[in-house]
Amino acid sequence: MVGIICAMAVEVNGLKEIMQDKKDTVFTHMTFTQGKIGNTDVVAVECGIGKVNAAMCAQIMIDKFKPDIIINSGVAGAVSEEVTICDMIVATEVLQHDMNASAIGDPIGEISFPDENRTFFPCDKATSDKLYRICQEVDNSSAFRGRIASGDLFVSRRSKRMILRIRFDALACEMEGGAIGHVCYRNDVPFCVFRTISDDIDKHKGMDFKAFCEIASKKSIEVISKFIEEM
Repeated sequence: MVGIICAMAVEVNGLKEIMQDKKDTVFTHMTFTQGKIGNTDVVAVECGIGKVNAAMCAQIMIDKFKPDIIINSGVAGAVSEEVTICDMIVATEVLQHDMNASAIGDPIGEISFPDENRTFFPCDKATSDKLYRICQEVDNSSAFRGRIASGDLFVSRRSKRMILRIRFDALACEMEGGAIGHVCYRNDVPFCVFRTISDDIDKHKGMDFKAFCEIASKKSIEVISKFIEEM
């Protein structure tokens, strides 16, 4: 089974529309839709914005549906001058840029577990490779691979984005992927995050955000559909 987590309804509704044999189940006020795309079992859900929502959703999905892999898709802001609006970013690793225990000596971004300390959560390489190839085939957009940084704040200032680029060598920032990666890593569930850039590092505007989300969701659906068809 493939699990798909998106922050907003516009990002997940189109995917649900192409699913067959659908069944909705609600946990903690989140609607998990099970069904099939082709011959593959899929569960898709809107988790809401932010790391806590995303982490809660990922853990419920793992506990209740036992997916073989979890994919997180949506939009993100560029933190690198290399990428621009409508480019697609496939994560190799994810992190939480707002984790800060530096007052007690930990590097910014590092998370302490009972058995290890870790800053970066690695995406499943085979899934990342496959998503990257498919992203290159979609539309006329450029595709990139690299780190995606997550935090519970919308990073709008160029100076703040440049800090994320320099500190973590990230390509994009958003608000959910790092938390999903955190939960998947600790549960030994393969995962990957891919995002479409909604605003570049210099102008931070591009097109109307709602209109952009519609375009980005169509790209995401095409990528996920092709990914599943090749399973």
